[in-house]
Amino acid sequence: MIKIKMTKKIYDVINRDKKIFINTTRESYPFVAHHGDGDFVYDIAGNRFIDFSSFIAVYALGVNGNKAIRNAIKRQADLLSHAAFTDYYSELPVKFGELLQEFLPKGFGRLFLSNSGTEANEAALKFAKLFTNRVYTIAYYNSFHGRTSGSLSMTSSRLVQREHFGPFIGVVHVPFPYCYRCPFGLEPESCGFACIDYIKKYPLSKEIDPKEVNSFFIEPIQGEGGYVVPPKGYFKELKKLLDDNGILLVDDEVQAGYMRTGKFFALDNVGVTADIYTMAKAVGGGLPLGVTITRSSLGNIEPGAHATTFGGNHISVAAAYASLKYIKRNKKNLEKAILEKGRHIMKRLNEMKDRYEIVGDVRGIGLMIGIELVKEKKSKEPGVKEREIVLNEAFRNGLLLLPAGTSTIRIVPPLTAKIANIDKGLDILEQAIRVANGSKK
Repeated sequence: MIKIKMTKKIYDVINRDKKIFINTTRESYPFVAHHGDGDFVYDIAGNRFIDFSSFIAVYALGVNGNKAIRNAIKRQADLLSHAAFTDYYSELPVKFGELLQEFLPKGFGRLFLSNSGTEANEAALKFAKLFTNRVYTIAYYNSFHGRTSGSLSMTSSRLVQREHFGPFIGVVHVPFPYCYRCPFGLEPESCGFACIDYIKKYPLSKEIDPKEVNSFFIEPIQGEGGYVVPPKGYFKELKKLLDDNGILLVDDEVQAGYMRTGKFFALDNVGVTADIYTMAKAVGGGLPLGVTITRSSLGNIEPGAHATTFGGNHISVAAAYASLKYIKRNKKNLEKAILEKGRHIMKRLNEMKDRYEIVGDVRGIGLMIGIELVKEKKSKEPGVKEREIVLNEAFRNGLLLLPAGTSTIRIVPPLTAKIANIDKGLDILEQAIRVANGSKK
C-alpha cells in the first residue's frame, strides 16, 4: 500500500477554511478535494483515493458523474441556467418528470422539484398536512431527515443537531427496529415487532389521537443513524397500522434510493408502497436537486401554497435527466451488478467480523452497507475511538470512508465501481481494522 503524501498546501487550505466558514461536520482526516473520475478522487496535492463514500451517496455513477452527465451540464449552461420553473413553464423539467414517472409505482406522478433532501422533506411534510388536514407527524429515533426547521423536527440522530434550535413542530418519535441494539432488549427471534406494539400502546393511545396524525416519516434503511436495516416484514406490518388509521407513509429515499440497494427505491425491496416519496443526493447527477413525489389520488395543492425560486434549475435538471437516461438504458445490468457487488462486499466484511474483535455487526442491502465497530463483541460497547483509528488509517492509505451513527462506517461506493477497485478498497479497510483491533492489546 502506498501512503499518501501530506503537503503544506493541504494544511494551508484547511487553515484558511477554518478562518472563513462556520463549522459544519468536516471529517477528522485532512482531505482537500480537487478532481475525480469514476472510482477515484484526487486531492489538491495529487494523492489518489478510492472512493467508498460516493461523496455522501451523491455520485451514483462515479466520481464527478459520467461523461454524458458532464456534457449535458455543459450544453445546458450555454442555453439557460435558471428558468424560474415554479413561475414559468419549461420543457426540460417536464421531460425529466415524465422519465422519472417510468420508475415509480402505479398511481404516482405528481412531482415537486427543490434543491436538496431537507427541502424535499419539508415539502412532503407540508403536503401531508394539506392532504389530510391533520397536525401531527411521527418519525423515528436516530432518524435524519434534514436540518431545516420542519425536517429537523423529525431528525433525531444526534443531540448536537437539535439542541438550541427548538421549539419544534408536533412530531412524536418512536424506536426504530435496530435489532443489533434492540431498544427493548429482545432477541430478533422473540421480538414479534415489539417496536410496532409500542407505537400502538403508547403514542397512539396516550399521546396523540391517530385521527390527528398526518404522516409517518421513515427511512427504509436508516442512514445517518447507522445504516440500520429493519427486519423482514417490519414495514408491511407498519403500513397496515398506518392504513388502518388513515396515516400517510412518507418514504425518505434521499440516501437509500436511486438504485443504491439494487431497486430504484429501497422500500421496493420489502414490497411496500409509500404515499409520498422524497429523493435528493444521487438524483441530481452530482448537482443540487430534491424531488418530492406524491400518490396522484391524494390530489393537488392550491397555487401559491408552496413553491421555491431555484427548484427545477435547468443545469441541475439537465444533469439529472442525463443520469436517469443512463439508469433506464442500463437498469437490468445495474440491478444485477449492484447485488453481486453487495454480496461480495458483505462476504468479505463478514470474514472480517469473524476475524476481528472490534467488528460487531455488518448489515446492508446492495451497495448501502454499514460496518459497526465495538470495543469488544460481548458488551457491544460502541467503538468510537476504534472507528476514528480506522477512518484515519484508511485515509492515510488512500481510501475515503464516512461514518454514521455512533460507531458505524458506511460503505457506499459508486454503483458503477469496478470489482477490482472495490477489492483494493476492502484490502485497505481490513488493514485499518487490523491496526485498530491491535491497538487494544
